[in-house]
Amino acid sequence: MYLLNFGVAEEFGGVCNLRFDDTNPTAEKQDFIDNIENDVKWLGFEWAGEAHHASGYFDQLHAWAIQLIKQGDAYVDLQSPEQIKENRGSFNEAGTASPHRSASVEENLSLFNDMKEGKFAEGKAVLRAKIDMASPNMNMRDPVIYRVMHQAHHQTGDKWCIYPMYDFAHPLSDALEGITHSLCTLEFEDHRPFYDWVIDKIGFDVPPHQYEFSRLNVDHTLTSKRKLKQLVDENIVSGWDDPRMPTIAGMRRRGYTPEGLRDFCERVGVTKVDSVVDFRLLEFSIRQSLETTTGRGMAVLKPLKVTITNFAEAVSSWESQKADSVNARFDDASQTLWLTQPKHPNVDMGEREIPFTETLYIDQGDYEIEPPAV
Repeated sequence: MYLLNFGVAEEFGGVCNLRFDDTNPTAEKQDFIDNIENDVKWLGFEWAGEAHHASGYFDQLHAWAIQLIKQGDAYVDLQSPEQIKENRGSFNEAGTASPHRSASVEENLSLFNDMKEGKFAEGKAVLRAKIDMASPNMNMRDPVIYRVMHQAHHQTGDKWCIYPMYDFAHPLSDALEGITHSLCTLEFEDHRPFYDWVIDKIGFDVPPHQYEFSRLNVDHTLTSKRKLKQLVDENIVSGWDDPRMPTIAGMRRRGYTPEGLRDFCERVGVTKVDSVVDFRLLEFSIRQSLETTTGRGMAVLKPLKVTITNFAEAVSSWESQKADSVNARFDDASQTLWLTQPKHPNVDMGEREIPFTETLYIDQGDYEIEPPAV
């Protein structure tokens, strides 16, 4: 997502904002914000100006909610969450209008102010957009745009006890920032009619537009934020930066490079059709980025201990026959033959010494009692 948003702006000479849609005070933490900012910088991008927060627009969003009420486009619903859900209907049946849908503007303004003043408990009142309870798009059946939450916010403290829903705050935040292209994944395609409805009802000279694209799905890789969060919350992994996690922080610790990730995304491209990308393409891009920038090394993942019984004799024979061109030395104190090799076969990165001793380890896969015929 970072690569697409910032990449598109970079490609077409535009700018990209970094905004945190922190409309839910229970879901956002400062370390989460800090980590995202670090990830974007590590990938090699810079956002325009200061980072933005939807919470910075709460006063204006509240004023626009009042505007909708005055226009007759929003009302306070006192039904329970269960009743609202039940009355939304289904894909085959139209929804049922709330008994509070026909309340007067004055009554709705008074109730909304009571919500703001903390006179309602959580779940006892919401502000809903008045659209169409018979719409084939479930997102247009009078969606909730404000709810009561008696929770402190990490940015605004205890100032608010009502908070806007993401679908309401998103388009208006885009408009406030002068966004022209708001890029989202395909699951938000059905939300676009409400995005456009909000923009139209509030009114903007240069309205933003939402564009959707398919998610980047990699085979054998878990990408659901909800499921990844479960792994973190249940301490199955050590955190969001666990090297096993398919997060930017996790891939960074695994040794992936920003150049490799950017190359991978460029190879995959952007589409509106859901698909799954072969994990080997990601590995290829990472290897390509490491090819000329990283020194070589060795590791034995499944060690098998080997003892060279004639090591002393072999070293003695080597010392008597070695030529000046052989890049090696023998240390009598540690009984170690140090072999000098370049750190990279094609790029000058200096040299490294490899210890060769009487006891060494090879990979178990490199040894067989009965080797196959050549």
